[in-house]
Amino acid sequence: MNPEILITQMLYGCIGLALFLLGIGSFILHEGLWRRLIALNVVGSGVFHVLVAVAYRGLEQTPDPIPHALVLTGIVVAVSATALALAFGRHLEDQNDHA
Repeated sequence: MNPEILITQMLYGCIGLALFLLGIGSFILHEGLWRRLIALNVVGSGVFHVLVAVAYRGLEQTPDPIPHALVLTGIVVAVSATALALAFGRHLEDQNDHA
């Protein structure tokens, strides 16, 4: 395998791992609902980076389609789950304001 491909995969994989760990640490350390929601989105971004790194085969070859399909599906699910969490969080804040 070409060393440039391995370096690129390792770079993206390490960035993905760093984002994942940063998100997990923020989720554990912060108490606010909004900060935890952002931390979960950072975790998801880290996972997406790792999957893209796994799918990369070089400039001459097409990437593996299965991890790319997982990333696209994950992005859709992450956006939907974030929107739902924001709606629930807003509803909870409204309930606390009126109580």
